[in-house]
Amino acid sequence: MSLFSKKQTGDAGENYCVKYLKKHGYKIICRNYRKPYGEIDVIAFKGGVLSFVEVKTRHSASLTQPYEAVDYKKQQRLIKAAQAYLAEHDVQSYCRFDVCEVITDKDTLKLININYIENAFELRS
Repeated sequence: MSLFSKKQTGDAGENYCVKYLKKHGYKIICRNYRKPYGEIDVIAFKGGVLSFVEVKTRHSASLTQPYEAVDYKKQQRLIKAAQAYLAEHDVQSYCRFDVCEVITDKDTLKLININYIENAFELRS
């Protein structure tokens, strides 16, 4: 059992993700963009590409991979939120959906690993 709440774990994961993105040349546009039907953890920009990033944080002892939590239903909520963001802003760039897997120590929340998956899923027609 973890000493930290899901929210504390998730917030730590998002902070690690933002540090990772900045280190890799991304500009952070927005964090926690919320709509009634979905939330985008991080919106970042690099090289003409706007990335909608879903951050999934798990402890090292977890039996599942973080990306497994981004199922079809979750993808549809992210897509709707991204469409709302695009409708509200004049975006003239290519967009994609990325997943950032963050693995932390369950007792300290210290970062163990980050796996950043570009184009983790696409809009399906």
